[in-house]
Amino acid sequence: MDVTKNVGRRERKLAQTRVDLAAALQARIAERTLEEVSVRELCDAVDISEATFFNHFPSKADLAVYVVQLWSVGAGWHVAAARDQGARAAIEALLDATAAEVSAHPRVMAEIIAFQARMPDKPVVREVTPLELALAFPDRAGAEALPARGLDGILPDLIELAVTRGELPAAVDRQAAFLALTSVFFGVPLLLGPRAPALIGPAYRQQLAIVWAGLAAPAAPAT
Repeated sequence: MDVTKNVGRRERKLAQTRVDLAAALQARIAERTLEEVSVRELCDAVDISEATFFNHFPSKADLAVYVVQLWSVGAGWHVAAARDQGARAAIEALLDATAAEVSAHPRVMAEIIAFQARMPDKPVVREVTPLELALAFPDRAGAEALPARGLDGILPDLIELAVTRGELPAAVDRQAAFLALTSVFFGVPLLLGPRAPALIGPAYRQQLAIVWAGLAAPAAPAT
């Protein structure tokens, strides 16, 4: 189903404006910090007024959260495409897609991580509409039907899939598995992104192999 059809001009314009603002912010934090990017220049980039910006997003931080939401859907699309091959294959697809993004724009993930670390409270997340997703990912069929969930939605589901399919033991510590995989996801780009972005993909695969072997190993007998 093409959600971009039979949509009113106003609805489409509103959705396109939000997607364009996200793209404008991503382009700028590829070179500068979030604090150095002004709302005014984002408005100029998409030809809207500041009042219109604040009708869409209460603050620049809310726009940054929206960028993360869109990223999670793009990543989730790769996960969904590889899911039938197993949990590890789906996680590899997530890491491969992330490596490609970070290699192309090494500063963006670092800035988003720094932004999230500075936030005093968990952000209020607005719903991303199917129309916005279709406009943001025109070449990814089915992306408009995916939920905008972060790693805390993607990885636990894949850990359970791994247990169901026998890729990980039933007794695996789910929380430890989540923390280990999350550490790989964020740690590799932070260490290599600015200096050696081309090594992110191979390092992801290497670290995943190490973590996966540890998770799949039989638990040591109690003493």
